[in-house]
Amino acid sequence: MRARPLLHVGDRVVFGGLEHTVVAVAGTTVRLLSAAGEPSAVLMSYLFAAPDFEVIGSVPVAPLTSQGLLEGLPKEVAEAACRWERHLVEVETGLAPDAPAGTAPRPEYDPASRSLAERETAKAAELRAAGVRAERRTVQRMRRRYREEGLWGLVDRRYAARPKPTGNVDSRVVAATVAAIEAQTDTSTGTKARMLRQVERFVAEEHGPEVTMPSRATFYRLVDALSAGRHTFGSALTRRSMANRPSGVFSATVAARPGEQVQIDTTPLDVMAVMDDGVLGRTELTIAVDIATRTICAAVLHPAGAKAVDAALMLARIVVPEPVRPDWDESLRMSASRIPHARLVDIDTRLQLTAAKPVIVPDTIVIDRGRVYLSETFLRACRTLGISVQPCHPRSPAEKGVVERTFSSVNTLFCQHLAGYTGRDATRRGSDVESRAAWPVADLQDLLDEWIVAGWQTRPHEGLRHPLTPGRPLSPNEAYAAMVAAAGYVPVTPTGEDYVEMLPALRRRINDYGVQIDYRTYNSPQLAPYRRRGSGAHDNAWEVHYDPYDLTRVWVRDHHKGGWITCEWTQLPLIRQPFADFTWRYARKIAATRGVDATNESSVAVVLAGILKRAEDGPGPDRRATAKARAATAMPRRLPPALQSVPVIEELDDEDEATTGASEEAAVGEVVPFGLFDPFAEGEDQ
Repeated sequence: MRARPLLHVGDRVVFGGLEHTVVAVAGTTVRLLSAAGEPSAVLMSYLFAAPDFEVIGSVPVAPLTSQGLLEGLPKEVAEAACRWERHLVEVETGLAPDAPAGTAPRPEYDPASRSLAERETAKAAELRAAGVRAERRTVQRMRRRYREEGLWGLVDRRYAARPKPTGNVDSRVVAATVAAIEAQTDTSTGTKARMLRQVERFVAEEHGPEVTMPSRATFYRLVDALSAGRHTFGSALTRRSMANRPSGVFSATVAARPGEQVQIDTTPLDVMAVMDDGVLGRTELTIAVDIATRTICAAVLHPAGAKAVDAALMLARIVVPEPVRPDWDESLRMSASRIPHARLVDIDTRLQLTAAKPVIVPDTIVIDRGRVYLSETFLRACRTLGISVQPCHPRSPAEKGVVERTFSSVNTLFCQHLAGYTGRDATRRGSDVESRAAWPVADLQDLLDEWIVAGWQTRPHEGLRHPLTPGRPLSPNEAYAAMVAAAGYVPVTPTGEDYVEMLPALRRRINDYGVQIDYRTYNSPQLAPYRRRGSGAHDNAWEVHYDPYDLTRVWVRDHHKGGWITCEWTQLPLIRQPFADFTWRYARKIAATRGVDATNESSVAVVLAGILKRAEDGPGPDRRATAKARAATAMPRRLPPALQSVPVIEELDDEDEATTGASEEAAVGEVVPFGLFDPFAEGEDQ
């Protein structure tokens, strides 16, 4: 309708917050002279792209209007706007927009013989003749709107108006509703009726009766508009997760080589396991996942809450291959497993799969801000291995989304096929979960290790693709092979001695009977030359390393010849299976309650064997009943002492009934009725 503005020599422009005069235009360069007399040369593209660029005195140009703006309008409204555009273009130029070339303007709209005012008057008369109520002022107003807003300015305002989400509700009520929605983030999920009561109370306290609350239906619509996408009345877990989501742009975590980034986290496993003394409970699973290959570097089950030493032990299991760990071949013997042989993968196949599982030495470990991972023990172990630690922002699980998604995969691909599966929440839990057969923690760990090497590592993952074969997903083992070939190197993993080096350490002396730790005795023929001798250190004690989840053996550092001396527990033939440090402490506690000497190693070993046997069998019906009876006995009495003994009421004859009734009437005093309970008044009195 109007040509774009032109830039001539002598025009005044605004650039860089100052007013300039165009003194020359040469090629793609514009020479400017500021009001202070300072010359400058600016590229045209840079000048036109400046945020404050403006040609002083030029007529504003109508903005470009997309036809997509009219798609949401009724058809007749969009057609009316297009007809107005044809009329206005004819008023401005004398010709309609679609007039063929060479067409002469109509006499009443010829710019050569008619002024703009006359053309506007003629157009208003033409519209009135066509049945449209229009005056010259109407045509002028539509020309101004078309010049400022383009085609969108010609749309009927009744249809072009943007909907107001809050409607005509008082702004103070809207502010109170927003505050109430924000307050629901950390509270239990309620209803809109509860929120209405909260908003009414807040508005009455802050503004008094001058603010009128909307109707219930209007308030509910207001809440729906303000709480959209926030799960205010849905899952509390989802609501908190949405509230904690960072406001920045989401970006995918990308790793180009194995070990570039490893994410580690802990969560309860959705399986009931048999704990000490046959008690059922859920274990905690700690896993480390490599981002580049989706390899589960290590997975450890904790019967109790994870500690700092557990996180440090996790590092040792990540960087040291299983076949080079001490006594690894013994741990795979069929005779050492209590799982039926038919349920296990063949021993040769398992050895092959375990050896094929890649060992990844991480460069960076991403952790949350749990105390276990921020402890000095874990951070010192990472510094020793040269691993960088990257903590996530507080309450930001999306920053380690790969390991969070892996937890879900473990539950769906592994846990749901086990006896004792609980489901991810109470609404998905069966009615007889505890009565079903359950695995002890040690057997559950064995099954998990086997599933990782035989299932997860060989299963195609949709997130792993090779550039040459993008249509075929890769397994973690295949992705590792492809990325190692592209990187051209692999880090050398620590040895079995390094694994022992990373275990927790103690200082002990070597006596005639061996080494004693927490009333447990460890011995080995290799200790013979060092009995009753000092190590040569400042305290003459020997350095002893141990695995807190397998106390059947310890390792004593040979300070004279180097290396390690493996010492087995002297009572191992009685137990013949691994046990943890907390299991030993529990056995000593049980021994003390039975009147057995808790410092006698043999006596505690017998108690420990019984505990492990009961844990292996699981809790029976008699034990559950006994536990419930003990719990009921230990509960505090619900009645006051005067009412705990209830007299036996015998049948009375007529005389006894009369006598008893008279005595009861004499004993009854004045009855004071209870008042109506007001929770708000009671709260104010307190």
